[in-house]
Amino acid sequence: MPKIKTRKAVSKRVRRTGSGKLKRMREFSGCHHIREKKSPKRTRKFRKTALVHKTDEHRITTLAPYV
Repeated sequence: MPKIKTRKAVSKRVRRTGSGKLKRMREFSGCHHIREKKSPKRTRKFRKTALVHKTDEHRITTLAPYV
């Protein structure tokens, strides 16, 4: 049976936690562009990671099965 190809764009953006859940960066994780209008509180929140929602987990595991 052939191997399933991993979508490299997805594999760079998602990691597995120890318990097997998927972890992702927030929306504007770099947040270096047009920061004047964004409050410091907002830019600090972008640094944190978030878990992928359980309804999206199946979609991401089909795109990157070996992540």
